[in-house]
Amino acid sequence: MDSAKEGLKADRPEKRWLSARRAEELEKAWRRFSRNRLSVMGLILVTLILLLAWLAPYVTPYPAHAGAFTDFVNSCAAPSAEHWLGTDNMGRDILTRIVFSFRGALYMAVLVLAAAVPVGCSLGLLAGYLRGTWLDTLIMRVTDVFLSVPALLLALAVVSILEPGLTNAMIAVTVMWWPWYARLMYGIASSCRNEYYVIHAELIGASKPHIIFRQILPNCVSPIFTKMALDVGWVILIGATLSYVGLGEQPPTPSLGQMVSDGSRYMPDAWWMTIFPSFAIVLIILGFNFLGDGIGDMLSKGDSKYE
Repeated sequence: MDSAKEGLKADRPEKRWLSARRAEELEKAWRRFSRNRLSVMGLILVTLILLLAWLAPYVTPYPAHAGAFTDFVNSCAAPSAEHWLGTDNMGRDILTRIVFSFRGALYMAVLVLAAAVPVGCSLGLLAGYLRGTWLDTLIMRVTDVFLSVPALLLALAVVSILEPGLTNAMIAVTVMWWPWYARLMYGIASSCRNEYYVIHAELIGASKPHIIFRQILPNCVSPIFTKMALDVGWVILIGATLSYVGLGEQPPTPSLGQMVSDGSRYMPDAWWMTIFPSFAIVLIILGFNFLGDGIGDMLSKGDSKYE
């Protein structure tokens, strides 16, 4: 019993050292992230957008305007104290609809990446590790076929076959997005397959899934997370484009692309109907792009100045 207690006491200094080491690594990572003011700005923008989307029914002035609501008396009203960003052709508050549209945009980005990243990364890792085999040729030739078609054109083709709607728009964007991750992971896996740690794992008899997902995949975390953060804004932009042409989220549910499309018919007189939703799209893209750059800096360890 006493020997067991002594063993536990002996382990405590090691655990404290590991905790201190983790805390030091987190501090260094934050310094690498915060040295770029644009990255911090991106973090603030993304946090603000997420909070607005989550608390939309409580922070917007007219929550009922996010649905099937009409007020033709106040239609196309210019920005004022009552409606900060003006109203649309149905008399609905534009600020309210922009905030509620963040929900659908973020929901689409999360689900698209949740489907595209595992599929693309798994196929890319498998093809990269088995480079030179028939499976590598099959996977990468299929990937090249998808990449050879312009992304937006492919999404429009897929969603036009299906019924317009948010779910089908997400399917269309997922179909066009996974090849980018397959190509990224293929390059990384191809360069890692001849590293010593992979060769040693093969020599001791480790299985292929173990080598791919336990040896090679952990070394791909930095580019994966960086690309995911950068891709959120572009997925939202593609989704807004599909909504702009009527193939995305359908009315009366608010959508940034649909709001821009509806407002373009009233330009330049009711300019606020188009300008403010467009500005919201720009803010989302900038926020996630800045955040992605910061995540890339945070996960990199090449600059000793900030270590």
